[in-house]
Amino acid sequence: MTATIADLATGYRDGSRSPVEATEECLAAIESLDGRVGAWQAVYADEALAAAKAAGMAVTSARDSGAPLGPFFGVPFALKDIVEVEGRVTTAGSAEWVDRVSPTTAVVAQRLLDAGGILVGKTKTVEFAMGGWGTNQHMGTPRNPWDADVLRTPGGSSSGSGAAVASGMTPCAMGTDTGGSVRLPAALCGIVGLKTTEGLLPIDGIVPLSHTLDTPGPLTRTVMDAALMFDAMLGMPPAEVERDWLAGTGRCGALRATLEGGLAGRRIGCLSDAERAGVEAPQLSAYDAALEVLAGLGAEVVPFDQPTSFEEMKSTRFVIVTAESYFYYGDLMEDPASKVDERVRARVLPGANISASDYIGAMVQRRFDLAEFAAAFEGFDAMVTPTTPMLPLPVDEADETNTPALFTRAANFLALCSTTVPTGVSPASPEGPAGGLPTSIQFMCRGGDETLSLELAAAYEAARGPMPTPPLWAGAPTGGVR
Repeated sequence: MTATIADLATGYRDGSRSPVEATEECLAAIESLDGRVGAWQAVYADEALAAAKAAGMAVTSARDSGAPLGPFFGVPFALKDIVEVEGRVTTAGSAEWVDRVSPTTAVVAQRLLDAGGILVGKTKTVEFAMGGWGTNQHMGTPRNPWDADVLRTPGGSSSGSGAAVASGMTPCAMGTDTGGSVRLPAALCGIVGLKTTEGLLPIDGIVPLSHTLDTPGPLTRTVMDAALMFDAMLGMPPAEVERDWLAGTGRCGALRATLEGGLAGRRIGCLSDAERAGVEAPQLSAYDAALEVLAGLGAEVVPFDQPTSFEEMKSTRFVIVTAESYFYYGDLMEDPASKVDERVRARVLPGANISASDYIGAMVQRRFDLAEFAAAFEGFDAMVTPTTPMLPLPVDEADETNTPALFTRAANFLALCSTTVPTGVSPASPEGPAGGLPTSIQFMCRGGDETLSLELAAAYEAARGPMPTPPLWAGAPTGGVR
């Protein structure tokens, strides 16, 4: 599925594309590729085709009458398999839940359907979204499409969503992000991911990990597509989004204006020397090159000395996530006979030892850290970091007692929004990591500043130029660009 959301929106309006054609392309790509990638938990082929036929008739009628539909209308999409759809199995990545039928549809999923989206299926996830590498002991680990020979980490916990979009099996997918679970698979799979502001999108009908920090968000191949899907997830009236899209106003207009006007007047914080120390050389090189691009676009790029280091934030966030995950899954994890991922069990069980005093203390400390960060961040528009310190690792080399979320979890803890965008691919090196693996940066902005975060990412993306396609790609031959 090589078309983007924007491509499809344009094609439906000029008659060069149809929802049936787009859906058939997705299903053909899944049939061809997923035996190797393993991104999908369930595919709803018959239902998707039926919805596509109905959408096709609506598109034809709207084109003839001039009625607005909205840019997400007729767009195939996937849901991470912790997002409920009434009457469908939602496993949340757990072998214990393989027969669990959802009693309701998540609010955000319903909004995508109401915007005219065509649900193609559910994608794999780390069990109960508790892990950053993207692995799943019982339900399967998706292959990162950037390496056809070595099983590499796809990033988690929205692992299947990242792999499905990156390999061209769907133009977009919904994930969730509690400490990086949208941005990590986006980064390690070489696509775009948006971590939305805490509380902005409802989490009703999404299987919880940490109700305090859980946020839904889109995974797409371009920043503009992330903006279009985000508008649909917000529940904006399709007619209103359609007018904004066509007239160049609203969020899409802001992105276009930034592309024309550059980043003059924007002040962007970058990593201090101390925070750069643990970043792998190819990532650091790509990061420094990206900072030069941002400066070339007119931004003022200066080191940001944050009051609490990325590493120091870990302990307080650990208490919140672990206590809340134990509340939901402690009984299951305490049962030695339960068929759960043992790595996830090891992450959840420490919640049994977190007292009410510890939990409340962590929540109070978070409020203090939020205020301290906000004061230090005065005068800055964004902070830019590498999304991960490392490139995608071979799965058997990933340290499951650690996490790739060093930089991403700060956005959740500090109630920020953040857009991850790829910076390119790593060069081959006989003495270092394999070449041809994606690198990325993230633009962290204040909560509620999604448009600004997307604007900055879009400006960088345009200056960066096209991304190459991964070896496992459903569209053009490998070695091309998407």
